[in-house]
Amino acid sequence: MAYVGTPIDTTNQFQSLVGKRFSGNASTTAFTLDVAPSSTLDIEVFVENVRQDPNSAYSLSGTTLTFAAAPPSGTNNIYVIHQAKAVGTITAGAGTVNADSFDNTVISGHTALTSPPATTDEFLISDAGTIKRIDYSVLGSTPAFQAYGSGSDQTISDATATKVTVFNTEEYDTNSMFASNRFTPTIAGKYFCYANLYWDTGTSNDFHNGSVSLRKNGTNICAITNNWNASGGNAMGNHVGAVVEFNGSSDYVEVYCYQNTASGNSSTVYASQSNSSFGAYRIIGI
Repeated sequence: MAYVGTPIDTTNQFQSLVGKRFSGNASTTAFTLDVAPSSTLDIEVFVENVRQDPNSAYSLSGTTLTFAAAPPSGTNNIYVIHQAKAVGTITAGAGTVNADSFDNTVISGHTALTSPPATTDEFLISDAGTIKRIDYSVLGSTPAFQAYGSGSDQTISDATATKVTVFNTEEYDTNSMFASNRFTPTIAGKYFCYANLYWDTGTSNDFHNGSVSLRKNGTNICAITNNWNASGGNAMGNHVGAVVEFNGSSDYVEVYCYQNTASGNSSTVYASQSNSSFGAYRIIGI
């Protein structure tokens, strides 16, 4: 026969109540409980099987139960029942806490963050249905740097690809990823990298061509070249920029230049803030 009436609750788990026995000696009034009740109404106290008045017969201080008068002598003639004290923890089953379990106070009830999150602050996201935590440094950080020359000019030999090493002063480097004329971002992603150079040979009509390039891990990825015919110039400026993808560990970018003169002379890259600069910043959203 099918069950008739309200179905039996088989999903909830209930904790057993706690009880404690003591033996009176007609002089002791204080006894120590195993669990501290919140008030005298949270326990039932029996002496010689007679329930005691919680308003006058005893008092509580932590786990200490104190009678107004010493109970008579007897073996286990005092009995205490914790009738409303939680004595255990029931853990919600996996997947049982859902959207209906929360309301807006889960967010609005907490202190608002009034400044940008720290790089180590964490967020919860759903990665194709799997809940994961992610640092703000990965989610929203935009590392950026810009450096320029402020020391000695650099001599570039004729017809030779040369690494530019004049970028010895940082205007900013938000994540300390630029050092020794090399940018090595430790956060993966796509970055816009750029460089500007101004250089000359000191000899009129000497340049045939000159180029500035960005090299990723030692390999050219973008170059800008100025070309002249037989009658060249003695000074030029170059700008190069490209979107570069980094793996966040070993990938790096450097600036190289190349020049070819009619006379075979070397040229000079000027190390000043207005003439030579190198920078990059992470692009969010691609």
